[in-house]
Amino acid sequence: MKKIVLLAIVLAFPLGAMAQKFAHLNSQEIIVSMPDYVKAEADLQTMYKEYQNEMLRTQDEFNKKVQEYQQQADSLPQNIRERRMKELEDMQNRQAQFQQEARQAMDKAQNDALAPITKKLDDAIQAVGRTDGYIYIFDLARTPIPYIGTESVDITAKVKTQLGIK
Repeated sequence: MKKIVLLAIVLAFPLGAMAQKFAHLNSQEIIVSMPDYVKAEADLQTMYKEYQNEMLRTQDEFNKKVQEYQQQADSLPQNIRERRMKELEDMQNRQAQFQQEARQAMDKAQNDALAPITKKLDDAIQAVGRTDGYIYIFDLARTPIPYIGTESVDITAKVKTQLGIK
């Protein structure tokens, strides 16, 4: 009897050793619930509104100058008309440049704000992976996976717990 049990254990061991643990999660679901993300998103919204207000202000200023020019253009001497047209072109170019710089600044601010949040999430995923012994953890938000079998465990809740999120 002992030989049969021992034989069963010896035969079952390679099968158990070959069993691999796979897991998946949705990082987007986790990130949006992180307090750091909520604060970063609020800060980015504030910055966006400031840029938006400045763009509206300069657009209004430009529109007023165009309207003034259109009202006076026929009565102005040629050289003054040309100078004012040049001023309007310069103003429009500065406005376009500001919009481009604002977009770049917003992109950089977003990347700078999300980098530590993403690192914190990645560290938590790795901690859960090591603790629970997963071979692979797939992130459904970062990589499209067409099929997930029942053998794969959803660890979204475990990672939230690791981050202290309820």
